[in-house]
Amino acid sequence: MCKLFIEADSRLWQTRLKSVRLNGYSTSVRLENLYWQVLEEIAGRDGMSLPQLLARLHEELLFAHGGVENFASFLRVCCGRYLALQLEGDVPRDLGTPIRDLDADAILAREARRNGRKRSLSTAA
Repeated sequence: MCKLFIEADSRLWQTRLKSVRLNGYSTSVRLENLYWQVLEEIAGRDGMSLPQLLARLHEELLFAHGGVENFASFLRVCCGRYLALQLEGDVPRDLGTPIRDLDADAILAREARRNGRKRSLSTAA
C-alpha cells in the first residue's frame, strides 16, 4: 500500500517559498509543490495568476472571518477541499468551468448534507 505514496515523485512534497503581496504587505508563503500545483490550477480556471488568487483568498477570508492564524494551512485545506469536491462531482473536472460560475451555496449545502451537519459551523466551538 505505501509504495503508491513512497515511490511518488519526491518533488511533490518538497517545499517552495513564494513571495506575495497580501493586504498591501509583502509576505512569504511556504507550501509543498503539490499544493502550488493545485493552486495554479484553481487560479487558471478563473483566469487569475497565482498571486492574484492568493490575494483574493486572503482578502475574502479577512472580510468573512476577520483574519486567519495560519494562511498556509488554510491554503492546504482549500486544495484538499477542491480535490474532494471534484471527486464528489460538485466541482467539474473540466478546467474550462470557472470556479466563480459555480453555485457555491448549493455546493456547500450538499457538502454539509454529506457530512451530516448543518452548513454553518459558527456555533461549533
